[in-house]
Amino acid sequence: MVSPLLRVIVRAPGRAFASADPVRWHYTGQPDLTRAQAEHRLLVDLLVGSGVEVISHDAELPDLADAIYVHDPALVTDRGAVLLRMGKSLRRGEEQALGDCLERAGVPLLGRLTGAAMAEAGDCLWLDEETLAVGLGARTNAAGMDQLRGLLGPSVRLFPVTLPVPETPDSCLHLMSFISLVDERLAVVYSSLLPPDFRQELERRGIALVEVPEAEYPSMGPNVLALAPRRCLMLDGNPVTRKRLEAAGATVLTYVGREISLKAEGGPTCLTRPVWRAA
Repeated sequence: MVSPLLRVIVRAPGRAFASADPVRWHYTGQPDLTRAQAEHRLLVDLLVGSGVEVISHDAELPDLADAIYVHDPALVTDRGAVLLRMGKSLRRGEEQALGDCLERAGVPLLGRLTGAAMAEAGDCLWLDEETLAVGLGARTNAAGMDQLRGLLGPSVRLFPVTLPVPETPDSCLHLMSFISLVDERLAVVYSSLLPPDFRQELERRGIALVEVPEAEYPSMGPNVLALAPRRCLMLDGNPVTRKRLEAAGATVLTYVGREISLKAEGGPTCLTRPVWRAA
């Protein structure tokens, strides 16, 4: 999750996003399409300027407002992509469309979740090449984790992380809502939501923790995309977290995301589906 990012999928905001009912989709306000598209273009420019090849996911998805958050419908592994089954029922239908985009980009399909299994990639955090932390909560259930275990095989260890109950049933609380890796030995975290057993695992691995202050959790301070080891992208408006990352030796890029992030609970990790990182 921290090696140099080479290829990524993004999806520009369109009519479905701009016309979404904020109450139904749990947005804080009605997105402005012109501003949202401008913000997204600048985000893409930052990625391209960092040497990342950007692939556009432009399938017609007229009723899926959250489809701009391309990270969640699929888990990408060394052997191919696993199409997940979204825990947020309004988002079901995104999985196959993203899978088609991944296949066009040369990523084979490893498998997919079925039946009552639910999982979203925002709940999946690779701690190393052989260990996947899986957040269990409103968006990812035990059946989803069990099916992932079967698809990934014995070479991958799954580390379950029990997530806190979200403030409201519709709130988005992923594992990656309160932790992001920015190096193999550095993570940015919001400690108030970090389960003790997971903190102990991070400390056992020698991972130093950059703490996000309470005031910067609502503005997605913990949601940080690693572009390379200790080079990362985060949402503008989190100055304390940024200074703490820089003090830990990280180079930090920021983007403005009033429309594409703050109104709809999706930071830079959510807006990107990494498909290839350097070995």
